[in-house]
Amino acid sequence: MRILVTGGAGFIGSHYVRTLLSGGYPGYEDAAVTVYDKLTYAGNLANLAPVQDSPRYTFVQGDICDPAKLAEVLPGHDAVINFAAESHVDRSIAGASEFMNSNVLGVQVLLDACRSVGIPRIVHVSTDEVYGTIAEGAWTEKSPLDPNSPYSAAKAGGDLIAIAFARTHGVNVSVTRCCNNYGPYQYPEKVIPLFTTNLLDGKPVPLYGDGLNVRGWIHVDDHCRGIQLVLERGEAGQVYNINGDVELNNRELTEAILDKCGASWDDVVRVADRKAHDRRYCLDDSLLRSMGYAPQTAFSDGLKATIEWYAASREWWEPLHRPAPPARTTPASAEPAAE
Repeated sequence: MRILVTGGAGFIGSHYVRTLLSGGYPGYEDAAVTVYDKLTYAGNLANLAPVQDSPRYTFVQGDICDPAKLAEVLPGHDAVINFAAESHVDRSIAGASEFMNSNVLGVQVLLDACRSVGIPRIVHVSTDEVYGTIAEGAWTEKSPLDPNSPYSAAKAGGDLIAIAFARTHGVNVSVTRCCNNYGPYQYPEKVIPLFTTNLLDGKPVPLYGDGLNVRGWIHVDDHCRGIQLVLERGEAGQVYNINGDVELNNRELTEAILDKCGASWDDVVRVADRKAHDRRYCLDDSLLRSMGYAPQTAFSDGLKATIEWYAASREWWEPLHRPAPPARTTPASAEPAAE
């Protein structure tokens, strides 16, 4: 078994690769991996350092928008898992073109290349953000897509292309949609590593708006186990939601990070809310759970271990660019602003 992992030097992709090459997925202990990554700002070969000496590991620098490179690399692989994507909402608001290229065109180019060489199995990794926002209840895989940011719109486009390739061409591709991930090696533009590294440096952290936007949270290891289950047992053209064990608003998340970092609300500054900020996400992952999936990392335990990893891994995150910390002029109180 040989698996091509696109975006395998990023946060989630590298976790999948490290776990696979460490024997973490039963039946795949002898599987070989080719990591195919463009190495943008969020792609980091240091994420793969723990397994870089494995004889079952190969790295190829390449772009999923490059059909010639894909045609060169893909033959001989039994499966492809597509983690490659531009994934930061704020960056997509500032400029959408790279998101359209990677998340829409890139999916089409990759699937065309896979179809041309006859790749037997493909998993396309997506996000709950494609559903938009939900006031109550939870989305199933049949819920309509209603994205609000350029990032989520681009991801929705890629999802629809994948499903269309399954229906039109018979490509054996499944789509996964997951809630917010956290864990080690996450680029510090995302909220948990950003808040953690700022607090470790004694700097304030920014809280958007009233802080009442709600997200589900999952440890990256649980997400990757869900992806592996879909790789092994998923059906062509089917979407699978992957959820964690907790739903928190941003104030509750901030409180948990402050507590575990030994900080206080004096270190929090309220900043202007993100444009078109989705209010609440919530996934129903009953389909995947009926196949045997369940998250194994409790959020409190996973968050503690993640913060401890960042505290012990300055050599990994200090060289990386992080957003400038907010000025300490308007500290946020622990109470939400009046509506």
